[in-house]
Amino acid sequence: MKNKLLTAVILLACFSLHAQILKKTNLKSYSGYFDFYYEDSTDKIYLKVKKLNEDFLYVNSLASGVGSNDIGLDRGQLGSTRVVHFKKAGNKLLLVQPNQNYRAITDNILEKKSIEQAFAKSVLFGFKILSQDKSEYVIDITPFLMQDAHGVAGRLRGRGEGSYKVDASKSALALERTKAFPENVEFESLLTLSGQPTGRNLRSVTPTGSLVTVIQHHSFVKLPDSNYKPRAFDPRSGSISISYLDYATPIQEPIRKRYITRHRLEKKNPNEAISEAKEPIIYYLDPGTPEPVRSALLEGARWWNEAYEAIGFKNAFQVKMLPADADPMDCRYNVIQWVHRSTRGWSYGASVTDPRTGEIIKGHVSLGSLRIRQDFMIAQALMNKPFAERDDNYQPMLNMALARIRQLSAHEVGHTIGFAHNFAASTNNRASVMDYPHPKLSMVNGNLDISNAYDTGIGNWDKVTVAYSYSDFGNITNEKGVLNTILKKAQDDGLRFISDSDARAAGGAHALAHLWDNGSSAAEELNNALELRQNAISNFSKDNIRSYEPYSVLEDVFVPLYFYHRYQVEAATKVIGGLDYNYAVKGDGQLITAPVPPKLQKETLDAILKTLSAKTIAIPKDKLRLFPPRAFGYGRSRESFSSKTGVAFDPLSAANTASDMTLRFLLHPQRANRMVQQKSLDDSQVGLLDVLNTLIKNSFQKRQSEAYLNEVQQQVNGNVLKYIMNLAVNNQGYFQVNAIANKAINDLEASLSNSVYDMQFKAIIKEFRTHPEKFKLEISPRIPDGSPIGSDICTYNN
Repeated sequence: MKNKLLTAVILLACFSLHAQILKKTNLKSYSGYFDFYYEDSTDKIYLKVKKLNEDFLYVNSLASGVGSNDIGLDRGQLGSTRVVHFKKAGNKLLLVQPNQNYRAITDNILEKKSIEQAFAKSVLFGFKILSQDKSEYVIDITPFLMQDAHGVAGRLRGRGEGSYKVDASKSALALERTKAFPENVEFESLLTLSGQPTGRNLRSVTPTGSLVTVIQHHSFVKLPDSNYKPRAFDPRSGSISISYLDYATPIQEPIRKRYITRHRLEKKNPNEAISEAKEPIIYYLDPGTPEPVRSALLEGARWWNEAYEAIGFKNAFQVKMLPADADPMDCRYNVIQWVHRSTRGWSYGASVTDPRTGEIIKGHVSLGSLRIRQDFMIAQALMNKPFAERDDNYQPMLNMALARIRQLSAHEVGHTIGFAHNFAASTNNRASVMDYPHPKLSMVNGNLDISNAYDTGIGNWDKVTVAYSYSDFGNITNEKGVLNTILKKAQDDGLRFISDSDARAAGGAHALAHLWDNGSSAAEELNNALELRQNAISNFSKDNIRSYEPYSVLEDVFVPLYFYHRYQVEAATKVIGGLDYNYAVKGDGQLITAPVPPKLQKETLDAILKTLSAKTIAIPKDKLRLFPPRAFGYGRSRESFSSKTGVAFDPLSAANTASDMTLRFLLHPQRANRMVQQKSLDDSQVGLLDVLNTLIKNSFQKRQSEAYLNEVQQQVNGNVLKYIMNLAVNNQGYFQVNAIANKAINDLEASLSNSVYDMQFKAIIKEFRTHPEKFKLEISPRIPDGSPIGSDICTYNN
């Protein structure tokens, strides 16, 4: 009797406390998916939890960023997407994240439970129950909102910028974008992290380096209903995927399940060939985007509607301006955001995706605002005397830059609707906006034609990916067969899909998949790029800048011209020791894998050798007179040429950097391994020793009659030797690679003369023989940034 009485007293006290908290006169109430209350006097938010053990999505993100691409904490950056639920444990509510990587899709409750118990889950936070009224609980969610959920401190530490932690005295809840809606609630907090800056990047973008203040966003989102039908992933489709292990799978079937990511899109009338969508996919552009960029981004993003029309949807993909009162971090909006940083940086497309099914809830594009200025400068460098007659002749350069930004808008939106990079598209007449495009230029009557620099509209491959991911088949029973038909037609049309790791210049091996390249032949396009570069350098003059601009600006404009061939070099080097292959599946009839034919490898090597020619990489003498020491207030930056001559311009270091760029990729240890392997299988193939002997012949055995060219030649020679020595000791190389490189060094040493430079090379080789363990690959003067700064890929994440 006493226990029952005590229980009743406790419950009565809890109900009373519940009423006291929620009836405070100073509470501001919010009614939505979760009801919550803000108390100004304590700067606290009280959350009402009505249902326990009911899953929902929790997303953290940054509403305001740090402004450095190298650090990578951008305005609008999405964080993790988690399925979570509240669970009662004594006097606490725990926010629990179930393990979505391991499941049992079955009606057998005990089988489900066995999987839940086999793998760890994560408790994200524990909240003391402040009050309870039957099945309703009130908790103080403030400490959860005020923690560094986005991992800002960890990112700063990982980038070497210093050790930081949240300073509660300088942090507060932010109410401007704290809102409640029927299917989502949005919270924001102003977080100040304090610490001591140890890196230059953070100091360059914060007014006080020891204090970093950002706005952190939290979203609680109702999970989609169960009417969404996941679509199977196929490696040939170009779709991004999710995967998990389903332990309820019959033993004879694959345990790992793979599904594509996509927005939900259904026809109003699935039996009609053309129908409007039940709910169109709508993207909203950041209204802070200025003209003419705004119009270009809208136009580029809208290209995708053509692909949806091709599969029978009418006006199913729309792009509008974001309403003035809308929050770009609100999960109800797919957003294209214009992001500012202190340096050029990558753009990227991210998504909030249901981890259970792959359904995309929110697409969020971040476009770096400085990208367009680099494209403008590339055009400015390439054109023949654009400012010879007047300083307002900027429209041709602006047109080319806007053409690029249109394509970029379509590209990043493509990631957020579920598509991966296709770096083989440039070999199919620019078949996809999901490639990285290099400007396609030509010479017409001695003048540069930039009118076709970038493609317009969606590509043929893009229509394939949309058809695979978004076609509404109604109640068809053989969906897999129809999807295979879509991919087979693409194959028959000659379309290729090859994505990231296969296309990278360092470890990638695919001969037809490259970044920032053009054409079906890497060698042919490299020859074209070198010819165009030579022509543009010949025409380069003071009239490539406006009147009364310092000549230091002219030097910066010259940088992307001098290195104009850099990406086509990367593409060409991948042909050497390269492969041709597909993401083939049994029965599709595609080529599985084959080495690049010897004839093509040899032709490509001939083109590559031109980039190591002193005549190619020596900046003409008459151009050197255009580049005085840097003007006051116009110091060198990461996008300038490096110099070992103090304040003076350094053409020899430029040549060193240019030759290093080629050799770093051509003599990559993994490429060397493939050359050894291919030669062992087919003696007609280009072997590693063939390449090394050819390099030595075209460097050390070259004789330059002109003193300036001879000095440039020695820069090339030094790089050839160091990269051969690197192969001789590199533990990533086969034993055979080490042996072949050592033979090449022996042969080279025997051929050296007693000239002053050759004697130095002999001394370098002798030191290498005596102490090979001390060898370190000497770093050449760094190449100025060409790709957007801070990474080697644009990204997409879910």
